[in-house]
Amino acid sequence: MTITPQDVPDILSPAFAADPYPVYRRLRDETPLLWHAPTRSYLLSRYEDVRRAFKDPAFTSENYAWQLEPVHGRTFVQMSGREHTVRRALVAPVFRGTALQERLLPLIERNARELIDGFRDTGRVELVSQFAGRFPINVIVDMLGLDKGDYDTFQRWYRSIVAFLGNLSQDPEVTAAGLRTREECAAYLLPVIRRRRDALGDDLLSSLCTAEVDGTTMSDEEIRALCSLLLSAGAETTDKAVAAVLLNLLRHPEQLAAVVEDRELIPRAFIETLRYTPPVQMIMRQVAGDVEVSGGLIPDGSTVICLIGSAGRDERQYADPDAFNIFRADLTARTAFSAAADHLAFALGRHFCVGALLAKAEIEVAIGQLLDAMPDLRIEPDFTPVDQGTFTRGPVSLPLRFTPVRERIRT
Repeated sequence: MTITPQDVPDILSPAFAADPYPVYRRLRDETPLLWHAPTRSYLLSRYEDVRRAFKDPAFTSENYAWQLEPVHGRTFVQMSGREHTVRRALVAPVFRGTALQERLLPLIERNARELIDGFRDTGRVELVSQFAGRFPINVIVDMLGLDKGDYDTFQRWYRSIVAFLGNLSQDPEVTAAGLRTREECAAYLLPVIRRRRDALGDDLLSSLCTAEVDGTTMSDEEIRALCSLLLSAGAETTDKAVAAVLLNLLRHPEQLAAVVEDRELIPRAFIETLRYTPPVQMIMRQVAGDVEVSGGLIPDGSTVICLIGSAGRDERQYADPDAFNIFRADLTARTAFSAAADHLAFALGRHFCVGALLAKAEIEVAIGQLLDAMPDLRIEPDFTPVDQGTFTRGPVSLPLRFTPVRERIRT
């Protein structure tokens, strides 16, 4: 049986949007399984329950048929069994190993450098609009071999898709905009994909056109759907993580100083940010059969909202969970970007994020190059950073000051 605490702010309320973490604590302690009538979903808030939802086959991705497919089309993330295994195998190789190091890493480094060159001599930057919000989209467009002159179009599509996916209140205008984006994206991408099949290049789109596993290849529509998925899933985590990692470090100067001194600590700062202030706060699943969890029974066929932001602050799993600490002993760096991770920001098991290593590379490059350009960075005086978002969350704005490179060279 689930109990609804009347005085706990709803996850769609302004109070929750302002600061979800006290609400998460109440949910974990009082109602770890909560029926949420506005979204017709059950909320899971404890680490062990969310972890189970990502690993137990009883928690399926059937919900993606109505959550993702209308805006993206059908992709491997909503598939299961051999179909999922084969379709994922078509995609995964381009985001890891030699392909990542030799093809994608130079591209990531170039895109970060080009953006930073635009402000490294100015002494100030609004990090979200001038870097974090642009960097991952530029990388994805470059990876696919698309025209970066259409950046504004891709940015608009990205924002529209993310708004559609996070539309928990079912705003009809947000829904309509997302559906229009799918049509616009298809009209743009399908002709490009057909041309690319006839003239292959050294880019991700060409790799997808030629990928084959056990005689299975990807159709034009499957490639288009995957490109649409990359625009949202591939950009949203990195977009918000760049600003969140830097903000968390700025709020803990001794940890920032350690990262400035030793760049090998950047992955640890990223991992701790994924636990402490994860860019993706929640992921949905759908149960096949009745499932018993902390706090009660989830009926067969129900939608479940797995509160990643809450699981990362669960004192049953982490010591002093409300403290940001890149040196904490209860997060394992060695497995943090694999399906065996002990944080939950990339999900786990068979549906672990296929782009986790790409995200790691992007964060390492972005934070490393930003610290090279502004090792004495500081938040603009009298500015108080504010996080925003329910489904995904991150700093709205982050104005920074630093000593311009040319002045550091003179001194």
